[in-house]
Amino acid sequence: MAETSSTMDAAGIAPRDEQRRDEDPVVADVEADVEIAVRLAAACGVDRSSRTDRARWLTVLAEGLEAHRDELVALAAEETHLSTTRLSGEVTRTATQLRFFAGVALEGSYVEATLDAPDASLTPPRPDLRRMLRPLGVVGVFAASNFPFAFSVLGNDTASALAAGCPVVVKAHPGHLRLSRRVVQIAHVALVEAGAPATVLALVDGFDAGTALVRHPLVSAVGFTGSTRGGRALFDLAAARPAPIPFYGELGSINPVVVTPAAAAADVGGIATGLAGSFTRDGGQYCTKPGLVFVPEGAGFEQALVAALAGATSQTLLTDGIASAFDAGSAALAARDDVEVVFTGDPATDASAPAVIATTTGAFVAAHETFLEECFGPLTVLVRYADEASLDAALAVLDGSLTGTIHHEPGEDVTALTEALARVAGRIVYNGWPTGVAIAWAQHHGGGWPATTASVHTSVGATAIRRWLEPIAYQDAPAGVLPPELADGNPLGIPRREDGVLAAGAAE
Repeated sequence: MAETSSTMDAAGIAPRDEQRRDEDPVVADVEADVEIAVRLAAACGVDRSSRTDRARWLTVLAEGLEAHRDELVALAAEETHLSTTRLSGEVTRTATQLRFFAGVALEGSYVEATLDAPDASLTPPRPDLRRMLRPLGVVGVFAASNFPFAFSVLGNDTASALAAGCPVVVKAHPGHLRLSRRVVQIAHVALVEAGAPATVLALVDGFDAGTALVRHPLVSAVGFTGSTRGGRALFDLAAARPAPIPFYGELGSINPVVVTPAAAAADVGGIATGLAGSFTRDGGQYCTKPGLVFVPEGAGFEQALVAALAGATSQTLLTDGIASAFDAGSAALAARDDVEVVFTGDPATDASAPAVIATTTGAFVAAHETFLEECFGPLTVLVRYADEASLDAALAVLDGSLTGTIHHEPGEDVTALTEALARVAGRIVYNGWPTGVAIAWAQHHGGGWPATTASVHTSVGATAIRRWLEPIAYQDAPAGVLPPELADGNPLGIPRREDGVLAAGAAE
């Protein structure tokens, strides 16, 4: 096991003292912090650990979070303004994610072990070929503002990277810095007690630390959840490196919803109530918030939604910057000549009020660049459509989104709507709301630009691990150099493809 360096504190936090943290960071010092964290991570040897060990480490991380639930929830509530109920549920989700990826690591199919026996009768002759996926190396993870546990220090990116055998350096989000420092302290103790390399997980903070992390030559990939502007800047930085690296960014998503005339006629009140709860939940600060809803003209949807929002309260948003951006963005939309303000809640001190505006399909198509820009917070835009043709025209100009939703009646043919939304969205929801993202093998949390920078990948679900892996093939290799996943007889008992046939394995 790697020893903790004297240049990094005992909790895996880059060594800047508290006084300096309250000042503007000196770029040279920040780069030194990142250099220490990345180099120690790269040397920790986690890539040579067993899947059983990594599963155990992920499990003890889950247990550590749960053991400190009350302390962490109180700290998170103070920094983020989110409710303790929401935050406690998020601790549970984060622990579930960690255990889920422990199971993914143990099951082993993610390595895609594939063996082809030599066959001299083929043209050209086939040698002995064995292929698998292996860990990329150090992963830089940018914590998100809106999920201080589930998409932060021990969130999905970290869990999947550790499961893959990659050390992680997390860039803390400034909106919950004290929480991030405490979580990494708890995680470090749990990992070391479980026999993990002491430097497999580290934390850095500050704007300059983020850019230094992306630029560092030993960082092999980056996971990011945040704004389109910030993500694009880092994405470009990753691509501009002498040796470019993959940048897996989850950026802005509008998450369109279509309500069919039949669905509105059958249950306009129920659908409106569901929308009200979804787009105002926790101040609308979800990447899956339904921000654009296509509703049939004359169906009474606006009135039903206003009624459903009668008890809606204002929410103090995560940071002053998020609140200012939301207030400015919602005010700019409300001031447009081609929209109608359907609902505006009463703003409270230091809180942002829910808002609903409506427009026509013609106005939406004409200014779709404006309407498709994510307004992060409790606002949704209704687009009234007169007929199928006007709806089709509006759907044709949509950008990439994480989700698309269809509310329909049983028996309706929604094939065309499904195809229109599947063109841009990574997950299609029927008669539900997208703000819940289940942790499952079949889950996909991704979409075309600007929702993500890599639509073929996901940040939730088992295949999130694929982002941190690269393939290697061995041709006519001596048995002694082969990794055990590719050895004769399948000693690890993992699922493999042998001569084109899938062979089930037994968990390690």
